[in-house]
Amino acid sequence: MKGQILDFSVQSNSGTISGADGKRYQFVGSEWKGTGVPIRGMTVDFDVEGNLAKAIYTAIGGTAAGSKNKLAAGLLAVFLGGLGIHKFYLGFTGPGLVFLLVNTIGFAITWLLLCIPNIILGVIALIEGIIYLTKSDEEFEQLYIVQKKKWF
Repeated sequence: MKGQILDFSVQSNSGTISGADGKRYQFVGSEWKGTGVPIRGMTVDFDVEGNLAKAIYTAIGGTAAGSKNKLAAGLLAVFLGGLGIHKFYLGFTGPGLVFLLVNTIGFAITWLLLCIPNIILGVIALIEGIIYLTKSDEEFEQLYIVQKKKWF
């Protein structure tokens, strides 16, 4: 019979399955034949003996309700991978933060390096503007118009 795991406690090594027939079946951990641990929401195949589930296997294509979609994870990695969004989606907060921080810091450093010439030129222009404004009209005319002084 097909069913879905409603609950499983590692401490008591027991759980409950909701069968496709609408009934609930109890099981013990020794009846679990699937890989890993039973997870709430996982679709399973099992045999029934009275009120008990026996020989419980993970159903083909049976994933837990909280599992993640491969296509979504792949697309997030391809299109937003540099930000680590795919890691966050898969629940890997640590690696996601590494992606996000390295990318953000790298972007900031790159932006800063690309903008340093602009910043320097902006400072030079500010200084020149102050110099122009502090000169008398005659000095300005003589230095920058007649003598064609190019810098400061």
